[in-house]
Amino acid sequence: MNRYEPLKLENQLCFPLYACAKEIVRKYKPHLDTIDLTYTQYLVMMVMWDTDTINVKELGEKLYLDSGTLTPLLKKLETKGYITRTRSKSDERNLIIEITDKGDELKEKALDIPREMHSCVKIEPEKATVLYDTLYEILAEL
Repeated sequence: MNRYEPLKLENQLCFPLYACAKEIVRKYKPHLDTIDLTYTQYLVMMVMWDTDTINVKELGEKLYLDSGTLTPLLKKLETKGYITRTRSKSDERNLIIEITDKGDELKEKALDIPREMHSCVKIEPEKATVLYDTLYEILAEL
């Protein structure tokens, strides 16, 4: 075996994961443009639609994003009127994110996006479930 074999692109698990993620995000773009969200803003809003209120630390843990990435993202969503950011009264270091009525209304506009994306990514439901579980196993290990 060639000692440089491990450096070949086709031997890298990370490359197809990276390329696939990039292409899927690209497929999301036209759908998200209609509701004026980037993909990462959409991820935040999906959490907010599910929880209504969350602190920045918990949000970062759910999305695997650090506060340096989240801060400008949350400021932009606040500027758009979809969320509010307030300091916790019990612990000022804790920043609380709450969805606004406008942010909650956006949920209705986003309702078709998962269905539209499902038609873009043609994979059998059983394979999708295995892939989903495998990716979360990898994330847990990382």
